[in-house]
Amino acid sequence: MRAPAPKFADNDGVIETARSALGNRLFDAVERVGEVQLHVTRDGLVDTMVALRDTPGLEYQQLMEIAGVDYPERDERFEVVYCLLSLTRNHRLHVHVRTDEERPVPSVTGIWPVAGWLEREVYDMYGVLFDGNPDLRRILTDYGFRGHPQRKDFPLTGYVELRYSEEAKRVVYEPVELAQDFRTFDFMSPWEGAKYVLPGDEKAGGAEPEAKGAPSPVTAEEQKKADDAKVEPKATEPKTTERPEQTGAGKDDPGNQPKDKPKDPDVVPTKQGGQDE
Repeated sequence: MRAPAPKFADNDGVIETARSALGNRLFDAVERVGEVQLHVTRDGLVDTMVALRDTPGLEYQQLMEIAGVDYPERDERFEVVYCLLSLTRNHRLHVHVRTDEERPVPSVTGIWPVAGWLEREVYDMYGVLFDGNPDLRRILTDYGFRGHPQRKDFPLTGYVELRYSEEAKRVVYEPVELAQDFRTFDFMSPWEGAKYVLPGDEKAGGAEPEAKGAPSPVTAEEQKKADDAKVEPKATEPKTTERPEQTGAGKDDPGNQPKDKPKDPDVVPTKQGGQDE
């Protein structure tokens, strides 16, 4: 294998061939990031797909995927994207159709039966209707689900949450209840110059933790009391080992004999006199 992934054919002549085959059904054609996008009219979608499948030089035999995109600022807010594959030409193509919440998109299940489930996914996630789909119902969300999750105006928390109830012995739905209040988040990173002082940083710059709004429960007054209560070490000089004789090497009693061990009144000696039990 010469390459880690198969190489697709180039896009030379694809847009020109599509323009001549589709006519006025095609109102825009662009090439972006190495892929060809055909924007076609909604009413002419089925004839467009048949032409893309049967026209020599195009021959897109397989429908690989149907995706949805939501643009709330548009009058026709939804864009349905059909991903086609030509096996004979080793080439991929995207066909875009625009619609809204009310006007349905013609179903392509008569051309590719696999579109049945793919159109159900777009309907479930975005609410796009497909005229001619024999079984247009939800496929990814639960029974009785409210709304369409992939719409930009759908709340991230949803409307209901489910749990198993020991009392009812079944799964029950309840309104969403957040355990933590999102309004207390400041979204500031301490690595990017946050305005508050983290616990411990006051030792370096002389600043004190903020009493209100700080991410730590330690207040400035508590921190000051803790600093005042610090006990100075009793050692007058640091303990160092600079010569071998300071380690007890060569002595008859270097301090590791049983009689040299501390007598701990809380430890009960064993019969052998040790304190390891």
